This record gives sequence, C-alpha cells and structure tokens, in this order.
Amino acid sequence: MTPDTAQQVVRGVLARVAPEIDPFELDGDLDLRDELDLDSMDVLALIEGVAVAIGVDIPEHDYPMLATLTEFADYVAARTGDA
Repeated sequence: MTPDTAQQVVRGVLARVAPEIDPFELDGDLDLRDELDLDSMDVLALIEGVAVAIGVDIPEHDYPMLATLTEFADYVAARTGDA
C-alpha cells in the first residue's frame, strides 16, 4: 500500500470514528488527538479500525508512532510493504 493509499484508509476510518469532522480537510502534520479532541477510546477505535482495514495487527508499543495523519499513513505503508 502506498503512503497516499494508506492515508485514504486512515481518513476513511477516521470518518467513521469521528463523523462530526471532515477527515479530508485535515493537516497531515497536526496531532490527531489534540487537533480533533479525540479521547482514548476514539484513538483506540481508530487504530483498531485501521488494523482491520489493512489486515495487519498494530501492537500497542507502536501507538506513539501514530500521532499525526502523515505518521499513521507512513506506518501503514511500511507495515503493508510499500513504504
């Protein structure tokens, strides 16, 4: 999966987790949790949703690497083999 495709996956899951926001208007370098005021359950739902969408487990020790949309997409691309 390319980083662009990975970013689309993350944005799509984010749209389901936080339907009140437009994930396609987000700055990729801003902290998702702070920028969107996501609580820990929302963040966990986002991570789990992306893991299911890509078919790859995301271990808890990797969660700090998923702070921004860009970081999350790069992580997903790397985990799916197309970074």
